[in-house]
Amino acid sequence: MASTDINAAGLRQDERLERWKLFGLASPAIMIVLVILVIPVGWLFYVSFIGADGGFSMENYERMIKRKSYARIFQTTFEVSILTTGLCILIGYPLAYFISQLPGRWAGLCLITVLLPFWTSLLVRTYAWLVLLQRQGLVNDWGIGLGLWEEPIKMVHNMNGTLIGMVHIMLPFLILPVYGAMRAIDKDYMKAASNLGASPNRAFWTVFFPLSMPGLLAGSLMVFILCLGFFVTPAVLGGGKVILVSMKIVSNIELFVNWGAASALGVVLLVITVAVLWVASRFVRLEQMTGGR
Repeated sequence: MASTDINAAGLRQDERLERWKLFGLASPAIMIVLVILVIPVGWLFYVSFIGADGGFSMENYERMIKRKSYARIFQTTFEVSILTTGLCILIGYPLAYFISQLPGRWAGLCLITVLLPFWTSLLVRTYAWLVLLQRQGLVNDWGIGLGLWEEPIKMVHNMNGTLIGMVHIMLPFLILPVYGAMRAIDKDYMKAASNLGASPNRAFWTVFFPLSMPGLLAGSLMVFILCLGFFVTPAVLGGGKVILVSMKIVSNIELFVNWGAASALGVVLLVITVAVLWVASRFVRLEQMTGGR
């Protein structure tokens, strides 16, 4: 009995020692996360509760509740995020499916074209769309030249231009995870479905599409969350007529030098992002969506 107690005590001591060793190995990473994530976010929460007089106050949050302009800004942010995500799905899913069905060499070449925009500055791509879509731009010139319309169409400084630019920038973030999920699907599954009498259309919707859902959900979630905090493209192509939360944060700092109001908006946006992730986790495990087990 005594020897059993001694062995149990020794095992507990070894377990504690191993935990301390693991903590020591992980401590540099923990310190990095603490410095670049926990402390800045904690400071953001702290400043959001500082009023104009320098004391503790809820005025920054009360302002968002009382003023209807904030509700419109959040509504516009969600509209742009949802529409951009939906358009990326409509364009990106068929494109990812097409690439996944190509031989490896051709699929690699197509993926290069998908990744090509990442080699160009985001600001350059945004201003390129501003040049293309303006009233005297190439798109209007071609449309008039082909007889599609008679007068120049206003395509920038509105919701249309904002969506075009954001879809172009966000599309690779949806295509890549969807393509990865599709490429991992064993082609024998489709052959088995055909052998069991399923038509190509039915085999796709009952076999291929469900298996590609983790990649689709991961890409959609990534695009939606990135759109919630996007700034450059809506600021340039929206022309001040499409105001998102990120733009309001910048104006609170640059125009009004109100760090408390800007921090409160940042906190609300962070809470919304966490809530979106939590809701998504109710339907599918997040590690599955990112390719984990």
